[in-house]
Amino acid sequence: MQRLWDRHMALATFGALDQGGVNRPAFSPIDAQARLRVIDWGARIGLLASLDSIGNLFLRRPGTRPELAPVFTGSHLDTQPTGGKFDGAYGVLAGLEMLETFHDAGCETLRDIVLVIWANEEGSRFAPTTMGSSVFAASLSLAQALQAQDEHGERLSEVLPTFLDAHGPLPVALDLIPFAYVEAHIEQGPVLEAEQRALGIVTGIQGLRWFEIEVCGQEAHAGTTPKAARADALHTAVNLAHALFEYFDGIGDEVRFTIGRWRTEPGSPNTVPGRVKFTIDLRHQKAESLAAFSQAIEDRCQAYRGVCEVTIAQLSESPPIEFSESVQHLLDQSAQVWGVPRMVLISGATHDAKWLNAMTPSGMLFVPCEHGISHNQRENTKREDLAAGAQVLAESILRLARQAN
Repeated sequence: MQRLWDRHMALATFGALDQGGVNRPAFSPIDAQARLRVIDWGARIGLLASLDSIGNLFLRRPGTRPELAPVFTGSHLDTQPTGGKFDGAYGVLAGLEMLETFHDAGCETLRDIVLVIWANEEGSRFAPTTMGSSVFAASLSLAQALQAQDEHGERLSEVLPTFLDAHGPLPVALDLIPFAYVEAHIEQGPVLEAEQRALGIVTGIQGLRWFEIEVCGQEAHAGTTPKAARADALHTAVNLAHALFEYFDGIGDEVRFTIGRWRTEPGSPNTVPGRVKFTIDLRHQKAESLAAFSQAIEDRCQAYRGVCEVTIAQLSESPPIEFSESVQHLLDQSAQVWGVPRMVLISGATHDAKWLNAMTPSGMLFVPCEHGISHNQRENTKREDLAAGAQVLAESILRLARQAN
């Protein structure tokens, strides 16, 4: 338990913020430095590191029958700009703790076990989210991913080579097709804590669509331009945002609607804004509902445009999924072995396991986080919950890795 906790604290020094959180953007030098620390920890127990073309990092523990497909576990190390110590990092470090425990106990498996650090799960600089895992699963092409731009116009294709080089001379990961995938993660919500359960067995993941709304008006002098002559992009954008909030607030909590980024141009105190851009994060459990709500956004963009031009661009789409029933059953059995109180729940957040689910039987386990707070510097988790989740993960991965077919 102590080693697992100490490694969380050690990783949190890479991109540490004043209020206890972490800012570790994907594909940044600090992201690479954190990965190098994990590579070093893994090398001490014989884990073999390799890297693929999008920056996914694989740490492999050989089994006795390398011709068999490997079992995967892992998560990500990139964070939100004001993220916490446990989001993503827990899945990586729980997997590492598991492998070190196997090493210390001399535990053999038939299949290789691969600990994966997925690239750019957060998508906070380069959209879409879960980029590395979706490229790995062929849900997104590498060529499409490389065209992603940040808000300053820099392309991922310009950033990625330096990031890959920062890992040192690692071999290229080729032809890694997993036998199964299990991901450990903090819940990022309040359900487990409220229900006093140490473990959540995840049944599936909500669907997600990201949009960018652009409102174009005309810049004008704030003191000399009368209201009737203005094409005020901010005025239109505010009215549109209000209409969207009013619509989604009236539906209830089954749909999640968020405006997360807002930018006004030119940003001068005495100039009528000529352009506003804002993002929308839309989530729901059902694909048909997600499509209907997306249309409602588009309808309101046109209805509230006024004299301005309003365009809507879909940045990414991630359909809702259900995890393998066999993996859910395995997690439940493993929790029984360790006597861990558990419940089933759906994930409101998107995770890398979503894309692995399309290519292999996959599943997730959640551990509670304090007050459900995540994507926040105050994110926190109890040591004993981290340890319980790691025990269940280890039991599940061990059973999978000892299967011959």
